[in-house]
Amino acid sequence: MSLRTRLEEVHPHLPRLAQQFEAGTVGRREFLRSATLLGLAASAAYAVVGLPDGGAVSPARASAGGTVRFSMRVQPIENPATYSWIQDSNIARNVVEYLTRTGPDNVTKGSLCKSWDVSRDLRSWTLHLRDDVKWSNGEDLVADHVIWNMRRWLDPAIGSSVIGLMIGYMLNDAGDALWDANAIEKVDDHTVRLNARRPQLAVPEHLFHYPAAILHPSENGKFGVGSIGTGAFSLTEYTLGKKAVVVRRDGYWGTAASLDSVEFIDNGDDPAVALQSIASGDAHGMYEASTGQYPALQKIDRVQMYQVASSQTAVARMVVTHPLWQDARIRKAMKLAIDAETVLQMSYIGLGFPGEHHHVGPVHPEYYKLDFMKQDIEGARKLLAEAGKPEGFETEIFCKRDPDWEANAVQVMAQMWKRIGISAKVTVLPSDEYWKIWDKEATDFAFTTWSHRPLGVMALSLAYRTGAPWNESRFSNPKFDALLTQAEGLLDVNQRRAVMKDIETLLQEEGPIVQPLWRTLFTVMDKRVKGFRIHPSQYIFCEEWSWAG
Repeated sequence: MSLRTRLEEVHPHLPRLAQQFEAGTVGRREFLRSATLLGLAASAAYAVVGLPDGGAVSPARASAGGTVRFSMRVQPIENPATYSWIQDSNIARNVVEYLTRTGPDNVTKGSLCKSWDVSRDLRSWTLHLRDDVKWSNGEDLVADHVIWNMRRWLDPAIGSSVIGLMIGYMLNDAGDALWDANAIEKVDDHTVRLNARRPQLAVPEHLFHYPAAILHPSENGKFGVGSIGTGAFSLTEYTLGKKAVVVRRDGYWGTAASLDSVEFIDNGDDPAVALQSIASGDAHGMYEASTGQYPALQKIDRVQMYQVASSQTAVARMVVTHPLWQDARIRKAMKLAIDAETVLQMSYIGLGFPGEHHHVGPVHPEYYKLDFMKQDIEGARKLLAEAGKPEGFETEIFCKRDPDWEANAVQVMAQMWKRIGISAKVTVLPSDEYWKIWDKEATDFAFTTWSHRPLGVMALSLAYRTGAPWNESRFSNPKFDALLTQAEGLLDVNQRRAVMKDIETLLQEEGPIVQPLWRTLFTVMDKRVKGFRIHPSQYIFCEEWSWAG
């Protein structure tokens, strides 16, 4: 059987994708990402591009046992479907798992779902669950469990951000119910089919959105110490703001964890405390290093520095329903006042890329490189005058204290806004206080971090689609929504990039954000911890680690 025939049996688009790779119009990374999304096994996809299976994890196992202590904020964890921090999901993901997993290489593979089939029109996704997965209470994982979780994610009363990803293809026009009674279909005990309203290219990646953990229905969506899970660990201790402990469990369906336990230690907002914890050996690794810690961490021989390019960013978002920010000319003036390269250098020591005010970045496959939006003070002043604000105005922008680069970036931007007559009072809050108000309309101007997403369309759908729970700016633009829906249904990355050009342009002209930078992430881990890999979303997978102490 020819390669073309084998590829065509998986999905009709795959032979064309292979031809594009051979012709050089699609890169290796995009081929791997798209081929696996369409159901081609990761090993086969890597073979096509002449590589071993880069997604396969074979941890460098040391002797079994040991405890790793990890410095990370210990956030509220009781309702995974509504998580809005990565940190809380990093505790939970050791206990409850996901249908898929997107690795550090941005390639998505099966996890609880071993494989999937997708129709030519991208509207029917058939998910084949593993038949060897058991919950920690001894029950088999079955389709009914998965369907219960999916229906819960898509219930507007729950408030899950999963709706932001799936509203365009799984819900009705009002966004308050499934578009069809058979939208989520049980085929058999280990097969679930999603019958989508519209084409969607990224269903497997949506299933790894961090609030999409698969929970046991008997616990009614709650999570905590002793919760039933399918993961390699059990949660045995949890104190908000202080500590959480996961312990290896017997009977895990996958490769058993090597470590006895992992302790998550909350060192608060003060970077000096976290640094001292690493320096003294009280912690072996940390969730995120701050820019102020960078020189000191490089001098600690016991740890290894890890870095990865990402689509991690932060945006100064303006709530467009607020009287001050309703005029798109004012919003654009705020962008034109910013020298993004200077903000990157002064706040994040140049590790990353300058932002372009449209939340689609160079690491996204569908990124379209527009002419860079440079600082234009005179142009900004002209827009303010046209909007009836020739003398500028006063405002207040909220940001959080940890990590330190966020408040630094806002202070730098505030100085730039002064040049166009805008006096922005900078209010820096403890992280816990900021996350209570980050999506509130009354907080009309705030600086919010956004995690890495492997696709630009995913970030845009979560943050700016009309009706999305995480649409903190209340941005609502029918043309934007239509273009985004169009892009989500295009398999060909070059066709999707052409649509993205229009989306990016619209957001620069009318969008609700000032986006100064993209971040290269960096952190450290004790050299005795084997199997650690830095993930662009800052996800951690403790079952891959082992201890060589």
